[in-house]
Amino acid sequence: MARKVILTGAGISAESGLPTFRDPKGLWARFDPMDLATPEAFARDPAKVQAFYNDRRAAARAAQPNPAHLALAQLQRARPDEVLLVTQNVDDLHERAGSTDALHVHGRLDEARCDSCAHRWPAPARMAAGDRCPACASGLARPAVVWFGEVPEHLDKVAEACSRCDLFVVIGSSGTVWPVAGLVDIAARAGAQTVEINLDPSVRAGAFDRVLAGPASVRVPEWVAQVLAGRFKL
Repeated sequence: MARKVILTGAGISAESGLPTFRDPKGLWARFDPMDLATPEAFARDPAKVQAFYNDRRAAARAAQPNPAHLALAQLQRARPDEVLLVTQNVDDLHERAGSTDALHVHGRLDEARCDSCAHRWPAPARMAAGDRCPACASGLARPAVVWFGEVPEHLDKVAEACSRCDLFVVIGSSGTVWPVAGLVDIAARAGAQTVEINLDPSVRAGAFDRVLAGPASVRVPEWVAQVLAGRFKL
């Protein structure tokens, strides 16, 4: 089992041009998530919801991995089977950077799923309100992302890994989204060393043993280089 768990949030993709959610210029400062990111919103106005996610899907496909994504992929290649990469992001920048087996706890924009039978398939560039599930033919196709009021994916597996890890690192997360924000507490109780890498310290910075402040595209490659050289010490 992986002994090092790395959790990434919107901040790591912000430097690739993708907006975050909760900062003053983030998505939820410009849009009401209750109108766009809930099962009720989809039931009420599927066309509006699909249009919003079509735009986000296009933006994600146009974005490119930045040095932070590339550094984490390098770490995974250098330490196979030792690093579990977990992301709150719904883009595929980790995969395009070369990372493998990243667990997307909030789902993926490049996948669609049925709102009835839960079948998943690759999402087309644009999805429409009347699209149907190719498996059951009756359910509506929706973005395979986790909306408000829904349970994050892979959470049991991630929590189990945190309970056994010796290092837990959070990169570019606001620390305000639960239950994911509580993973550091699980790791700390297990005796793991805990590190936050963020542009600015998050609201949960006090829960970490060490906080490295600065842009992810700078701080993450620096940290990975130190780890690979055996020079990173808390």
